[in-house]
Amino acid sequence: MRIMIADDHSLYVEGLINLLSADFEIVSTVSTGLDAIEEARLTRPDVILMDINMPILDGIAATREIMAEQPGTKILMLTSFEETDTLFRAIRAGAVGYLLKNLEDTEIISGLLELQKGRNPFSPGLENQILQEFRVQRAHSQLNPYKDLLNERQVEVLELVARGLEYVEVGKRLFISERTVKYHMANIKEVLQLSNHAQVVAWAWEHGIGRKADDCDRY
Repeated sequence: MRIMIADDHSLYVEGLINLLSADFEIVSTVSTGLDAIEEARLTRPDVILMDINMPILDGIAATREIMAEQPGTKILMLTSFEETDTLFRAIRAGAVGYLLKNLEDTEIISGLLELQKGRNPFSPGLENQILQEFRVQRAHSQLNPYKDLLNERQVEVLELVARGLEYVEVGKRLFISERTVKYHMANIKEVLQLSNHAQVVAWAWEHGIGRKADDCDRY
């Protein structure tokens, strides 16, 4: 397994090299996210051990860029942080694992061996956080099944417009200006590729927004 290390803490990098060199090939080390992108293009590593907080470009942004160019590269985040938001930003960027830097040496090696077997290594306890976040995201998806097309505010606006409310009344209900309602409606038309108000309302009714199914059956 060919490994690249991206971390701006020189002593930690030196420790990793000493720890891993006997079992893995260290192809290069870098200290910024921008250098990680450039070096990944040159060395084409199998695995990148990526720190999150680095100068110029952070590890999550670098991960996103590298995965866009080299989707076969496996990026394992090594960080001092156990924040849920950071964890999921890393996963969404394309990271395949997330290990905390305070792990024992043997646990880091075990994580790499797990990765070599096709498994996703996470520090103890993080699996439960991942499961909980997926549950939350699923709940949000059920509340807004059109989230891939429309955001929550747009669905709220569409719901009221499809009920027959005027823009000024929609604004009062949502505590926004009439102008903002018009702005959201313009964006809804663009996203749905519809040209007028009637088409938007028809789309909403067809998808059960703003009118109950039994109401639709009457027309």
